[in-house]
Amino acid sequence: MPSTFLPRRRVLAAAACALAPLAVLAQPQAAYPTRPVTFVVPFSPGGGTDIAARLLANKLGQKLGQSVVVENRPGAGGVLAADAVAKARPDGYTLLIANVGTQSINPWLYKLPYDADKAFAPISLFADLPFALVVNPAVPAKTPKELIALAKAAPEKYTYASSGNGGSPHLTAEIFQQAAGVKFTHVPYKGGGPAMADLMAGHVNMLFASILETSGYVKSGKLRALAVTSAERSPAMPDVPTLAEQGVPNAESGSWVALLAPAGTPAAIVDRLSAEVREAVATPDMRQALIAQGATPRSSTPAELQAAIDQAKDRYGRVIKARGIRVD
Repeated sequence: MPSTFLPRRRVLAAAACALAPLAVLAQPQAAYPTRPVTFVVPFSPGGGTDIAARLLANKLGQKLGQSVVVENRPGAGGVLAADAVAKARPDGYTLLIANVGTQSINPWLYKLPYDADKAFAPISLFADLPFALVVNPAVPAKTPKELIALAKAAPEKYTYASSGNGGSPHLTAEIFQQAAGVKFTHVPYKGGGPAMADLMAGHVNMLFASILETSGYVKSGKLRALAVTSAERSPAMPDVPTLAEQGVPNAESGSWVALLAPAGTPAAIVDRLSAEVREAVATPDMRQALIAQGATPRSSTPAELQAAIDQAKDRYGRVIKARGIRVD
């Protein structure tokens, strides 16, 4: 009788080969992260989004056990950075520091090289950035009403800086002008840092910028804050009234800062990062650091972040259409 040993061995070998892929899938995934993570910031160093990003990078690096590197990639109102992250490998090592401008405003203003609704996986919010209306001390106005009177007496004489054409500071100024019935001259810059520098140098008269950016300069007397654009006063500027308190209703505005990953990033990594961000924002030292800079700590689930993006997109889309705002 012929031996059955060899065929049986071949059958077992074939079965082992067939099961090998399943065994690989069953193995636990490699620990994340195993190397440094990069935050891509769409704006120049020194702006509100950049400052908040660096606070989070430091805290998140401690929690992840890997350094988190901040890479500033300004240009095209944030489109260059967003495009780079949208096309990055979806492995959790290249993340976008996003704000209301990159996610909710740019889709209305630019022909984007990526699908804004599908290119990213939301992770978490980590700060609200209420805005302040600040002026160079040489401007003879100490309240919004006095500034409005100056602007009405000399239309377009007074200039306001912004971090870029079509960004949330620009749109905040448009909302203010619409509510107050005045006209200023817009001077856009490539980032909040250069805009702030020229404001303090007296090359422009005013700026709507996050309290995160402005609070230190206001406290030192280098700038004068006329109002905040949030619904309530900021703990960082408790003596500065809101625009509504100063008789300018319907002018609320501001921004938020959030963390996003390229679409296709494994859900386990997204969920891990979201949980880590929420825990980071809840720590007393992180909260104090954000509040000290004028930001309001705020975290979210991925779904809550997506809802915030959609809500802001609808609101600013209406402003852009009503004011006929375009970018070159």
